[in-house]
Amino acid sequence: MSTPSASPSAGTHSLAFRVMRLCRPSFHVDTPLRLDPTDLLLGEDIFDDPIAAANLPPLINAHVTSASPTATTDSSDLTYRSRFLLHHPSDSLGLSGLLVLPQAFGAIYLGETFCSYISINNSSNFEVRDITIKAEIQTERQRILLLDTSKSPVESIRAGGRYDFIVEHDVKELGAHTLVCTALYSDGDGERKYLPQFFKFIVANPLSVRTKVRIVKDTTFLEACIENHTKSNLYMDQVEFESARHWSATIIKADEHPSKKSHAREVFKAPILIRSGGGIHNYLYQLKSSSDDAGQVKVEGSNILGKLQITWRTNLGEPGRLQTQQILGPPITYKEIELRAVEVPSLINLDRPFSVHLNLTNQTDKELGPFEVWLSQNDSSDEKVIMMNGLQRVELPRVEAYGSSGFHLKLIATKLGVQKIPGISFFDTKEKKTYSPSLDLEMFVDLE
Repeated sequence: MSTPSASPSAGTHSLAFRVMRLCRPSFHVDTPLRLDPTDLLLGEDIFDDPIAAANLPPLINAHVTSASPTATTDSSDLTYRSRFLLHHPSDSLGLSGLLVLPQAFGAIYLGETFCSYISINNSSNFEVRDITIKAEIQTERQRILLLDTSKSPVESIRAGGRYDFIVEHDVKELGAHTLVCTALYSDGDGERKYLPQFFKFIVANPLSVRTKVRIVKDTTFLEACIENHTKSNLYMDQVEFESARHWSATIIKADEHPSKKSHAREVFKAPILIRSGGGIHNYLYQLKSSSDDAGQVKVEGSNILGKLQITWRTNLGEPGRLQTQQILGPPITYKEIELRAVEVPSLINLDRPFSVHLNLTNQTDKELGPFEVWLSQNDSSDEKVIMMNGLQRVELPRVEAYGSSGFHLKLIATKLGVQKIPGISFFDTKEKKTYSPSLDLEMFVDLE
């Protein structure tokens, strides 16, 4: 039972609240001092002799049994001669087979269901009548009503009697919580009295989630590290990543060989153990952007990847559930236009003209252009490795909102080896604005 804080109202009351938290019991562990007789009577190397190994154990067991013939079969033996002997290997665990109910509120964690057994006792010598009972949880942000008997008050509680009820609350906030129990009743003299009692407890965070986001080309990898902050082991039933609208997620397991992957739905999945006091486990997810919505995501500049849904159980099956906040990826830079290569010749010869096929995409909600296109100069070197062949400027027509336009550039290479096309500039002749989208395109220049 939990002891309440002092009531602000003066005077004595016939009624009093008693609160006990309802949760799974724990094992009663009686740390034993048990031993095997062979450890006392014989040396550790005696069983190296095959004759001794075959004959000594039966002799010792017969002696122990004759010394206390009823030790394992009859509890009426009051000599307790064999109380320190190991009769079974499980005796060393100290599990007596008993379960212990909670003696206090104990540790209450975010994501659990707080369940409490409340008893209102009449400790007076007379009957109390017309009892209106209320129970609510008060946090720093809100008050949550758990029970209210205003519409159907308890008719009476006899002298020495009690009225019991159970309340439940899903814990969704950290910090100080107060279970407020109140009773409005008529005592033996018919006087209406008001009894408030307060039971305070703290809600802690059971685990922490640390995330890292890596981008490799068109694939995003999310690593989630979950750390256990409780004093008991946590068995993770489910750690599922709910991806945002424009993403699809696949979990990657380090111990899973591609040839052994099964697409059938698992009927039973063994939980993952995260040990108490700082145990950790890492999860890795592969995220891919939906092809149909990839352009729209970039336009909106949204970097929300999704959130994690985590469910677990403790040693004796007490459930818990948490949901993380939205996990954000790297900031997406707003780009009005995007340039990409569509087709590049597989063979490029030195001092011979060639053509590359490029595509310009308008990522705004308005029409852009017409454009003038030219190659930007490389400030780090005066040497022009790749140049325009022929006209140094190319004109492009207007590009509709969210539309694209393909065009060809005629170029010529003046140096052997792996070369990179310098920056390409687009000048909007209507808006008088210059764009310089990046184009990571390398090519190999060879002799004829």
